[in-house]
Amino acid sequence: MNADDIVQALGLPTDCLVNQRVPKKLLIENDAPTPADKRMINDGIEEIYWIAALKPTIIGVPEYRSDEREYLEIAVLTAVFRPQAKASRLIELIHRAIPYPVVLVTVQDGKFSLSLAHKRFSQAEEGKSIIEGVVLESDLLMDEPGPEMAAFLGTLSLSEQPSETLYRLYQGWIDKLETLAAARITGRYAPADTQATATARRLALDEHGRLQRQITGLRSVAAKEKQFNRRVELNMKIRDLEIKLQDTKKSL
Repeated sequence: MNADDIVQALGLPTDCLVNQRVPKKLLIENDAPTPADKRMINDGIEEIYWIAALKPTIIGVPEYRSDEREYLEIAVLTAVFRPQAKASRLIELIHRAIPYPVVLVTVQDGKFSLSLAHKRFSQAEEGKSIIEGVVLESDLLMDEPGPEMAAFLGTLSLSEQPSETLYRLYQGWIDKLETLAAARITGRYAPADTQATATARRLALDEHGRLQRQITGLRSVAAKEKQFNRRVELNMKIRDLEIKLQDTKKSL
């Protein structure tokens, strides 16, 4: 399996397909804030392609406009990163540089990632948009994807997403990505049936990640601690956090 399998799973109409190479210069000129970022783009990206442009006139989903944001089309891109590249930063830079919300498939060392990021108008700079964090799932495709991955790919089709507006369509894909993140923890892929359920899952995922980071940090400290009483205290804190982690898992 390869990145094309993810793109194929989106079920995009042929009229949407662009399949054009994106010059690195475009990314650098649009939103590479530091010299280090410019070097990272030049040195870290092997190639980047604009696969499709999802426009209202083609897919029949209305554009979205509000005081916070406007979604006039959705871009689907693929990128290949070189082995030494810092993928997380490059992914963020690509989302920032493209003027539309992006469905981004990236490849590095044979591993695949899918990322999405909502955008809104910048309050500090007129005419600019900023991203609201990146929703990312890494290592998506393995030689033998499990049932959760197969279920995830089966729910990515454009026809399966909300169609009220481009914003809701894009949120539909984000919800599926968060469902996959939850499935990797619970072993069960279960798309949310309401937006309220999806929001609750998002909060639970954030809390689960926060608790995991706390546990990892405390374990590192405990492993280096020489005082017995202090180690006992740290291990008790870890145990309490692990109980909370299991409780959070039930909300996923």
